[in-house]
Amino acid sequence: MPQEKAIVVKGLTRDFGKFRAVDRVSFEVLKGEIFGFLGPNGAGKSTTIRMLNGLLLPTSGSGSVAGCDIVRETEAIKQNIGYMSQRFSLYEDLTAEENLAFFGGIYGLPPDRLRARTEEALRQVGLLDRRRDLTRTLALGLRQRLALASAILHEPPILFLDEPTSGVDPISRRNFWDLIYSLADKGVTVLVTTHYMDEAEFCDRLVLIYQGRIIAQGTPRELKAAVKEEIIAVFPDRLGEALELIRKLPQVSEAAVFGDGLHVATAQAAAAEAAMKEALAAQGIAIRGLGRVDPSLEDAFISLIERAGNS
Repeated sequence: MPQEKAIVVKGLTRDFGKFRAVDRVSFEVLKGEIFGFLGPNGAGKSTTIRMLNGLLLPTSGSGSVAGCDIVRETEAIKQNIGYMSQRFSLYEDLTAEENLAFFGGIYGLPPDRLRARTEEALRQVGLLDRRRDLTRTLALGLRQRLALASAILHEPPILFLDEPTSGVDPISRRNFWDLIYSLADKGVTVLVTTHYMDEAEFCDRLVLIYQGRIIAQGTPRELKAAVKEEIIAVFPDRLGEALELIRKLPQVSEAAVFGDGLHVATAQAAAAEAAMKEALAAQGIAIRGLGRVDPSLEDAFISLIERAGNS
């Protein structure tokens, strides 16, 4: 039996004057799925989410969220979704529970239900003991958790999270993703935009959007398998200088910093290895390690964008 679709998008397009921000985007999100929307800043991720939320009308194309049309049934959509925007949207002069009381009023929750859901949501995101703290006194990671609590207060079946962990430290990011997993385990559909490659690995499926167009979609494993080049990990001294030298080699398709080393994409692995050793040695740059590795999602991201830019 086919799995129920929470979001369906067909040929979605949005123009701002002569600029096309989103260009004929199509994808489907299954109920209970963590679906990643991956792409560089300015790729069209937030514009797409705003159209799906009913906050922005498309220029053309169609879509449905929780079975509701994104043009004709925008009010019904708002009853079925939680939205955590890229910018922190809570009131810093209110306490955590006062913020939730405000949003609960907007959602139309009855007083008894609001009290119960405020406690449940704060407990779910680990902020019950901070309920009376002013929001401005909370660390950024805790404020992001409070924003998530406000988005799930009315128990929506679908969540839109727009760059939810931007600027948050790695431990807080990991804790936030634990919360996302717990929601998905309860059947909540999550569409999350991110430009963090490690976060994209946590998604069930991904689309990669570049210059307003979807250039790839699939599971993280499928996207990594789409990398046609071999990847060589290089660990040179004087990293920046080594990167510039390696990028100039004709045997190299692309090179980028990866941790404390470089990932080098090439269709001629043996020749590239020899050329890199020779070029770096000529400049007195020592190599601490060099070897072929499986492509990472970041390698796939770079390769697919490079391919799209050349097509």
